[in-house]
Order: sequence, then C-alpha cells, then structure tokens
Amino acid sequence: MPLRNLITDVPGVHVGHADDERLGSGATAIMFTVPMVAAIDVRGGGPGTRESALLDPAMTVERIDAIALSGGSAFGLDAASGVQAWLAEQGRGFAIRSARVPIVPGAVLFDLLSGGDKRWGRYSPYRGLGYAAAAAAGRVFGLGSVGAGLGATTVNLKGGVGSASAKTRDGLTVGVLVAVNAVGSVVVGDGPWFWAGALERNGEFGGCGFPEIVPPEATAFRSKGAPGESTTLAVVATDARLTKSQTRRLAIMAQDGMARAIRPVHTPLDGDVVFAVSSGTAVLADPIVGLAELGTTAADVLARAVARAVYEATALPFDNALPSWRDKFE
Repeated sequence: MPLRNLITDVPGVHVGHADDERLGSGATAIMFTVPMVAAIDVRGGGPGTRESALLDPAMTVERIDAIALSGGSAFGLDAASGVQAWLAEQGRGFAIRSARVPIVPGAVLFDLLSGGDKRWGRYSPYRGLGYAAAAAAGRVFGLGSVGAGLGATTVNLKGGVGSASAKTRDGLTVGVLVAVNAVGSVVVGDGPWFWAGALERNGEFGGCGFPEIVPPEATAFRSKGAPGESTTLAVVATDARLTKSQTRRLAIMAQDGMARAIRPVHTPLDGDVVFAVSSGTAVLADPIVGLAELGTTAADVLARAVARAVYEATALPFDNALPSWRDKFE
C-alpha cells in the first residue's frame, strides 16, 4: 500500500482533530487500535505534560491507548480526560481486576495570546474538544491550522499540525505528527526556504530547496516571547517491535529532527516534547544497528513534518495575527 505521508501509515494509528475558531484553539487525539509500547523524551525547559512519569522505562505500565495534544497551556491538559472518556465508553483501558483505566498521556502548547475568546468561565472547553477529537479519529486527517495547531505560531509565521512518513531499508514504517508552536523560526531568515529543505520529498512543503548561501542574519538568535509561550509537540510511531527502553531511544534520536527544522530549539523558553510508540508488528533485523537506522529515519521524518506544519497553515482571522507561509510566498 502506498504511503499517504502521514503518521497513520503506521498500522493501528488513527488521528482526529477538534477545534473552535472563535476560541482560537483545539485538540488532537492520536488513537491506537490496540495499546502500544510508549516512551517520552522532554528537551524544552517549560513542558506541560500528563502521565509523563508513567512513560519512564522503569515504570510498570508499558502500553498506552492514546495520546492527547492540545492548545490552551495547562488548561489544555483536560483534553486527555476527554480522550480517556471516549475510550472508557468503548471498554478500553489497562485492566485492574474488573476495572479498566484508559492510559492517555498528553502534552500542551501555549496559544492563550494568539487571538480568540479565551473567556470560557469556570471550566475550560478542552475536555469536550478532546472527546470530539477522539470520536473523529481516522486514517485521513487535516494538516496546518487544525486541532492542537489551530492557535500555534512561530517567531515569524503561523504554525500548525504537520505529518510525514517513510520506510527504512528493511521496510519498517516510521510516521510522525507534530504540533509546531516554536519559539524560533522554521524558515531561513525572511525567505521561503525551510531549514528542513534538504530533506524534502516530492515538493511536500513547496519545493523551494535551500539557499546557496545562508544570510548571516538568518543565524542570529531571535525568539517570539517569554518563557512558557512556545512548544513543539511530536508523536513518532513505528511498526517495529521495540521494548520500552528501545522506544525511549527512538524518542531521543527523533528529537534531532527538531534541531534540523527549527532554530533555536530546546531552549529554556519552550517545552519541546517527543512521544514515541511502537505497535510491535514488525521485527528489527538487528536490535542495535536496526534501531539506529530507525531513529535516524525518525529524525528526518520529524523535520519534514515540522516544515509541512508551517507550509500547510493558514492565518487566523484575528487582529495582529501572524501571516502564513503561503500568505507571504505564494
């Protein structure tokens, strides 16, 4: 089956979005048809996560049912409760005698100042958005200004949700979904070229290539705001059969993809997080060399997904909203 260039090219992975343009925010649910081995790697200085401690290789529970990504900063952590509620209705979850508890880690990005009406009263809307995203999940889903990426921004352009996939030489599949709300820039200076341009496949983010000479000002430090305002969230999925420790190594290696696509990254100003999950339906040819290739592929796919997120984004209809890449360069 040809790849769709989406994380859902990994069998057993579905994705759903729910968002509210008036609110200027939303949620994205990454759903697994069967529980998957999972791990996490956190590099940003200001993360907002749920159930992240459980993903340590030393912890008892190995498999999870879904991952929730959301806008709303810490308020958005409620989105995972909505995903959990939907799973509970399906009878899903970790079995403890007669009880079942759906395991749904989550992470959030800050979009409270990107526009929209955030005066939601006593309870935030994110639990409902998480439930709706879970219910909408399928193999085909939108990119750009949707779901958790609706209110996302970078230092100079609108951010959003991106995805990409690839196969290793041994035929293993790697897929990535990202929500890009980066403290820095994904383009070279003020031009149309993406930092990830050398990795592009089939014109997936505009086919602009890479400049022959990088302008000196393009490498100067610039960031969009105060600590806590920025985060890039990623989920890496593979059909390779991995242990929890190997899955953690996959998440660590995949973080390099952020460094290939965003400048700066992993700073005290952001909360960059990578989740990794393994469906376990395919066998690594070699547990060390095979894992190294898998992680290298994941890093490149993550970088491509970051560029696609910004390429596919559309500007929000609010005063002082950042332009999209297409507003400036198409």
